[in-house]
Amino acid sequence: MRGANLPPGLAADNARQLRAPVHNDTGLTGKFDFELFWSTRRPDADDNGLDWATAVQEQLGLKLERRNGPVDVVVIDHVDRIPTAN
Repeated sequence: MRGANLPPGLAADNARQLRAPVHNDTGLTGKFDFELFWSTRRPDADDNGLDWATAVQEQLGLKLERRNGPVDVVVIDHVDRIPTAN
C-alpha cells in the first residue's frame, strides 16, 4: 500500500482494514510518504504474509492497541416514506 497524510490518512486506513474505529494518539502531524506490505490471506494460510496490524507495527513502528472509549454514533429512530404522486 502506498499512503500519505499520516496520521488522518493512516488512521482512516486502519479503521477500514480493522473494521473498527481508530483513534490516533501518535501526536504526529504533516504528510509522510510510506509503503506498507501485508497479506490479505487468512492468518492461518501458509504464505508467511503479515496481517495488517503486524505490518503496521513492524514496518512503520506504530502499535495498535484495543481500548474502550467514546465513539460517535448516529441513531435513526424514525423513518417516513415520502408521498408520491401516484
